[in-house]
Amino acid sequence: MQVEPPLPPTDPSLRPAHRLSVAPMMDWTDRHCRYFHRLLSRHALLYTEMVTTGALVHGDVARHLRFNAEEHPVALQLGGSEPADLAHCAQLGEQWGYDEINLNCGCPSERVQRGAFGACLMAEPQLVADCVKAMVDVVDVPVTVKHRIGIDKTESYEFVRDFVGAVSEAGCQTFIVHARNAWLQGLSPKENREVPPLRYELVYRLKREFPALVIVINGGITTGEQVAAQLRELDGVMVGREAYHNPWWLASWDEGFFDAAPAGQTRESVESQMVDYMARQAVEHGTPWPSIARHMLGLRHGLPGSRRWRQVWSDHKLKTLHPREVMALAHAPAWASEVGTSRPVTDLAHA
Repeated sequence: MQVEPPLPPTDPSLRPAHRLSVAPMMDWTDRHCRYFHRLLSRHALLYTEMVTTGALVHGDVARHLRFNAEEHPVALQLGGSEPADLAHCAQLGEQWGYDEINLNCGCPSERVQRGAFGACLMAEPQLVADCVKAMVDVVDVPVTVKHRIGIDKTESYEFVRDFVGAVSEAGCQTFIVHARNAWLQGLSPKENREVPPLRYELVYRLKREFPALVIVINGGITTGEQVAAQLRELDGVMVGREAYHNPWWLASWDEGFFDAAPAGQTRESVESQMVDYMARQAVEHGTPWPSIARHMLGLRHGLPGSRRWRQVWSDHKLKTLHPREVMALAHAPAWASEVGTSRPVTDLAHA
């Protein structure tokens, strides 16, 4: 049951382009993670974790769909294979203010397969087309599809070409293509992100064959140079794990890829804003700060003292402290080492 009013829909003129986006990642890209990423890039498109139609039809809509207004542009990724249920959930997503509805046709996990959706849907392009049409018919925001280049050992270009062709005829104009096959048996989800080889050339062929469609590439992209190279071939790039583990990279995206002025943020200013956010979430929703702080543990990736900083923000013995105190402790080791103390963080907290 909806327990609070939804956010107003975004002005259509502000709806997202797909030039650069952060991938939907289960257990990672929740609303706290997206708030953090938005502090780093004002323009990158952000995606929710996959939300199943069952969770929305039978569960707590507000818990699954609530997000911060600052997250725009933000897309809702749905998992499902029943056109009527997807249409209903797409309407909910639009009512709650999401800028795009995305259908997951790329997840290879066995749990998702048991629900008859995710990557296994690529074997049923007409069903996917029916699902897309059902959603397109009832919402005004874009409906997009994220998929693989093939499933199991099917490696022919014709397989993915025919899939995109059928689904585009149903009204989907944007395809986000993870440039690996999904092996539905024998590999874990983690292995499915690493073992099947990347074949970018198939995605380039899709763009050449369907020039009117927006084709976005995903998979194995970890540097600005790689992003720039992909944008010479395609309409957009989606970045996954690297954006999560090395989030400070996002701070260069607006200037580098959106022709926008840099935000002028520092790591410390972003951390301070996250502390304010943690405090608000504790008051408004009772959210403990560790469940938010976990998303920013890569913020100081590669810097001296980053290991100690992560240890402090990961220390659940400090969970009763105000996050502002935790931040002070996280930056204390450099000072402490100068004065010769080696006391544990928890000792410093009570000094």
